Amino acid sequence: MPEKIVARPLITITNIIWSFNSKTHLPQILLVKRASDPFKKSWALPETLLRSNESAEAACIRLIKDKIGVLIPDSATEQLATFTNPKRITGERALALAYMTFLPIMPKLKADYGAIEARWFSFNFKEKKFFLMNDQIKLQLDAKSKLAFDHAEIINTAIQRINNKLDYQPTILQILGPTFTLRQAREVYAIFRQTSVDKIDNSNFKKTHKKIFKEVGTASAKRSGRPPKLFKLV
Repeated sequence: MPEKIVARPLITITNIIWSFNSKTHLPQILLVKRASDPFKKSWALPETLLRSNESAEAACIRLIKDKIGVLIPDSATEQLATFTNPKRITGERALALAYMTFLPIMPKLKADYGAIEARWFSFNFKEKKFFLMNDQIKLQLDAKSKLAFDHAEIINTAIQRINNKLDYQPTILQILGPTFTLRQAREVYAIFRQTSVDKIDNSNFKKTHKKIFKEVGTASAKRSGRPPKLFKLV
């Protein structure tokens, strides 16, 4: 038989949903445990099929509403990349349009259709290697990752994109809310730069980012001492 030349693949919307845990001071990524094959019971990024009557952006926002019941503005989501490797999944050909979403809250999660569980995983690093962690579940983000499909590759692409934009368009800081302290910003930067927050000098950080951070007031005093200043993205 002649080789099939024209492919009519499925199009999935895959979403890296970021948030921030103010107790652990770590960024978070939302993962779901798949209910069916392929990769049954494996952890994966939330995804949905693109419907015939919607744009990719609309599907991304619908996915967030369906998975965690949160309505978000368009500005909270940005397109990451398209993943087209023919071997990225087994069976029917499927392309992935990947998006990133930045949530300033960590809503309670409820597994939706196609998922057994949904959890927030801490994003961290050790010995220059990134990983995701929830209780005793640790997922490496490398070639041996146990994440479903090519989702480790998608997350690594997101990490690289965020890292590249930290010093001129740090949209990742939206996970801190409309305002944030410099220390909170440094906590986020420290993870992506694989360093400790104390190694990022506060004065130099403020000076080098003055064109993208705008001072807007001071935080409410919760303890003795001078309350920290609040900033927002310009």
